[in-house]
Amino acid sequence: MRTGLPKLLITGGAGFMGSTFAGIALGAGYKISIADNLSYAGDLKRLGGIKQKYGFRKADICNTKQIRQIFEKEKPDIVVNFAAQTHVDRSILEGKTFTKTNLLGTQVLLDASKKYAIKKFIHISSDEVYGDILRGAFSEASPLEPNSPYAASKAAADLLIRSYVRTYAFPAVIVRPCNNYGPWQYPEKLIPLAVLKILRREKVPLYADGKNRREWLYVEDCARGILKVLQEARVGEVYNLGSNEERENIEVVKMIISILGAPQDSFEFVRDRPGHDIRYRLNSRKLRRELDWQPRVSFKQGLKDTVRWCVKNRKWLLGKWESIRALYR
Repeated sequence: MRTGLPKLLITGGAGFMGSTFAGIALGAGYKISIADNLSYAGDLKRLGGIKQKYGFRKADICNTKQIRQIFEKEKPDIVVNFAAQTHVDRSILEGKTFTKTNLLGTQVLLDASKKYAIKKFIHISSDEVYGDILRGAFSEASPLEPNSPYAASKAAADLLIRSYVRTYAFPAVIVRPCNNYGPWQYPEKLIPLAVLKILRREKVPLYADGKNRREWLYVEDCARGILKVLQEARVGEVYNLGSNEERENIEVVKMIISILGAPQDSFEFVRDRPGHDIRYRLNSRKLRRELDWQPRVSFKQGLKDTVRWCVKNRKWLLGKWESIRALYR
């Protein structure tokens, strides 16, 4: 008979957020297993600091046979689902892949979790499911109004999970974080892309006038928040996970330029992407009050630490250029 903390299955655990959570969970004493299909954005190097402390299986969450084999072998108590296609620009170019992974893959995990009677299913969603908001902040009760194929696929998964909670009394919790940043982030996202471009002595591309606003959360703070949800949240609930720190994209890029000591004109405005959301902002009072969570890292400090990490690990960052160059010619 198993004793102690529940065993976790972390899907997408070789990704940016999933790998950070894996380290936090191990540090808290949990036994973990990781499943990841190691697509272009997955990288086992992110897990180098926890070698031989986890079980790993290469698997696609859309593959029912592979997923059921993992459940039979690993016998997890809790599933934490980070596995997803996440980049809006790619979703605009190829939406079908996002629907398949983010919606159908989630259903495969839900069905396996139901079949093997897991105790809790933590699903990592996104603030983008709400669409954009010009003033104020989204609460968990705000309607879902996604504006990109990526956001629509995540919103669809949220609704599917809601249906399982209602229909099957399925023990799921949905977490909707704001924009994450930090070490090991794949450089298709704004902050590592900006550092990569400057290291290559190229202009950082900014959509339209650079005035789009995002709420930024350091990835380790996000991982701690998710662990709090895993430990204490009520099943069937949705929790926003935000920092209350928002910045215009142009402000973020100028801060990076300043940290790197690069020329002030190291950016250029480019044609806006279709359906570009103007502003995101989350009301995270529910999670903060119920679960006693607060972010520890300010955006100013977190950005400095992230940029310095990128410079120190420039070989890894620059090595990703070939797989993203078509997006940022």
